[in-house]
Amino acid sequence: QLQLVESGGDSVPAGGSLRLSCAASADIRHTYTSGTHCLAWFRQAPGEEREGIAAIYTGASGTSNVWYTNSVRGRFTISQDNNKNTAFLQMDNLKPEDTGMYFCASKSLCGLTWADYTRYKTWGQGTQVTVSS
Repeated sequence: QLQLVESGGDSVPAGGSLRLSCAASADIRHTYTSGTHCLAWFRQAPGEEREGIAAIYTGASGTSNVWYTNSVRGRFTISQDNNKNTAFLQMDNLKPEDTGMYFCASKSLCGLTWADYTRYKTWGQGTQVTVSS
């Protein structure tokens, strides 16, 4: 069964940058029978629901697409290195409201439900990001 492990969380001042990593335990390109995969980053602040931040989809032919929630568009960049089975979330110009536990998750397709955490079954354990003002 595919396992995901996040890393890279830290405490930074507002305006700072962090790069989160999500390492998969196996070649995610062959995890789902469709040959496609969706990797997404979620954020959860204390007492709040898990929020979809960004997602990257890779089709069976290798084509990709990305999605961002409005609050991070232009500041965060999602990417992946298929050779290393790792996804990344580059976070720049961080704000205090970006504080939370960051999780990565995967499923076979992204689409309109990419930000719906209830649609994902495979999750990492999370990495904490704290942004001070």
